[in-house]
Amino acid sequence: MSGSLARGSLRLRLLLGTLTWIALTIVAAGWGLGSLFRQHVEAQFHAELGTHLDQLTAQLAFDGQGRPMLAAPLSDPRLERPFSGLYWQVDRVGGPAATLRSRSLWDEVLAVPPELPADGQVHRHRGPGPQGTTVGMVERSVAVDGGVWRLVVAADERLMVEPVERFAGALWLALGLLGAGLALAALLQVWLGLAPLQRLRVALGRVREGEVQRLEGSFPAEVMPLVDEFNSVLGQNAAVVERARTQAGNLAHALKTPLSVLANAAAGHDDAFARQVADQVELARRQVDYHLARAQAAAAARLPGVRTPLGPVLNGLVRAMTRIHAGRGLAIRVQPPAPGLLFRGEEQDLQEMLGNLVDNACKWAAGRVEVAASGGQDGIELTVDDDGPGIAPALREAMLRRGVRADERVPGSGLGLAIVDDLAQLYGGSVRLADSPLGGTRAILALPGAVTPGSPPAPA
Repeated sequence: MSGSLARGSLRLRLLLGTLTWIALTIVAAGWGLGSLFRQHVEAQFHAELGTHLDQLTAQLAFDGQGRPMLAAPLSDPRLERPFSGLYWQVDRVGGPAATLRSRSLWDEVLAVPPELPADGQVHRHRGPGPQGTTVGMVERSVAVDGGVWRLVVAADERLMVEPVERFAGALWLALGLLGAGLALAALLQVWLGLAPLQRLRVALGRVREGEVQRLEGSFPAEVMPLVDEFNSVLGQNAAVVERARTQAGNLAHALKTPLSVLANAAAGHDDAFARQVADQVELARRQVDYHLARAQAAAAARLPGVRTPLGPVLNGLVRAMTRIHAGRGLAIRVQPPAPGLLFRGEEQDLQEMLGNLVDNACKWAAGRVEVAASGGQDGIELTVDDDGPGIAPALREAMLRRGVRADERVPGSGLGLAIVDDLAQLYGGSVRLADSPLGGTRAILALPGAVTPGSPPAPA
């Protein structure tokens, strides 16, 4: 997961954006809903106090001595229970405090501000209540028979705070669960939304590994234009490669015809000029063969999706070399490659490289040549051994350059190993020379390889 969430990844951007928006939305919703509920509870709290104040005002009466009394008890039974949290009291302005009070106050007195509200108007304020509590109060003053009376109703603010706190706890728990669910949904959405890109990457890997030559599979409508364009590019590349090969072949054919005419003309004379012409014609033929092979390989090396099984190519080369060198009685043996072992490249390029190596080995061998192949997905290694005189270590690097020959008495152009080296490098591989266990030279050709799915691994 950490690799997929690397800096600059599309998955990371989508997740961070979505999760940030979810978090901000959850916080805003929690704050907004909590604030609305708190305002509702506060309004209900003060509305209830106002209702009790109206009842107290309506039930206020006086006896024959002018002392205040209630014509009937107020409706809320909490006013009869000591320290229940709901209280009322009636004071005579300028007279003794708490002339009349609810039973719930017991022997306590509500401390009211000294400012007297205007007659009939309702005032709200907070103050200390019984047993060290804080109460919210509503009060009004009324004038009766020449006296001014102050009516107060109060309630413990915990009756307002505790429901808000319980609601806030439940709210944040619910929002937390909602946020977790939304975060999980965002993860699933990003994973499912980007899954086609993962399938596209796998399909591209199959093209790169040479399993297929075009992108295959079902992709969403938003991705299909990219797939179609990529397949179109692959098709155009294949067409360009084919045209390049055709043109290279046509050029080679066009050059070989006048070269053959020159060679035939020179063969009819036995003088210095004729020999010079014959030598230059032969040199031109070598150069044409060399550059033709290199141009064809350069085009094929850039074409994805091309694979060549090793077994048929090795067996075909051995049969051809056995016929070409039949007069020398050579024993050419091939160790069968592992099933499914492939070369990631064109068959004719592999034949060109292996053919030159096996042909060189047959020219120098005393009587034995061995060819073997090993490797796997990371690459293949082909070895060609002979029991000939070998090549001195100091000359091995030079042998890979064009036109360099170990012995002029042995037929050849000196281009074989150079062609192998150039072709191998075009495919990202290499060729090197070493001592052979047979006593001669070992040519080691390293090339990009693959294994057919389901095939056992090749021996390392």
